[in-house]
Amino acid sequence: MDFIRQPWPWYFSGTMIVLIMLILIFWGKSFGFSSNLRTICSMAGAGKKVKFFDFDWKAQRWNLLFLLGSIIGGWISAQFLSNPQGMELSEATVNDLRGLGIHFKGALNPEELFSLEALADFKVWCLLLSGGLLVGFGSRYAGGCTSGHAISGLSNLQFPSLLAVIGFFIGGLLMTWLILPLIL
Repeated sequence: MDFIRQPWPWYFSGTMIVLIMLILIFWGKSFGFSSNLRTICSMAGAGKKVKFFDFDWKAQRWNLLFLLGSIIGGWISAQFLSNPQGMELSEATVNDLRGLGIHFKGALNPEELFSLEALADFKVWCLLLSGGLLVGFGSRYAGGCTSGHAISGLSNLQFPSLLAVIGFFIGGLLMTWLILPLIL
């Protein structure tokens, strides 16, 4: 169990992503998590009201299974395979977070934003709601999410995906260095 619980090197994940992408390309499939939201909306009947959701969702069942497998895998990892010592961050990162009012306690998500107590704060609601709206709008406007463009689109050598990934990085840098310090 110790072997599985330890942090694995980056190249292992990279190799697994390459193998998955080769399999998807071989079968003529395109990967992306945001497409699952469209599929779920189509399954729920949204295609009767909105043309964007009017498509054969059954052709995307494989992607829903991938989503379900990711959720189950994440739960198994968190429940049985996670390192009980928690995450480790550099002192510089901990200090930067502290300067933003976020206190790192070893967890993946900060309690100041992702806890039941945080939901009592109107500011947290506004941050989470606006963040979700921006991610939803961005993935629809860009024709896919970060995983779809960065992994699948770049693997297929699609120029629009390269532009989208460059935009994601620029947006992330602007958010990290300009907007986030103003919000928090």
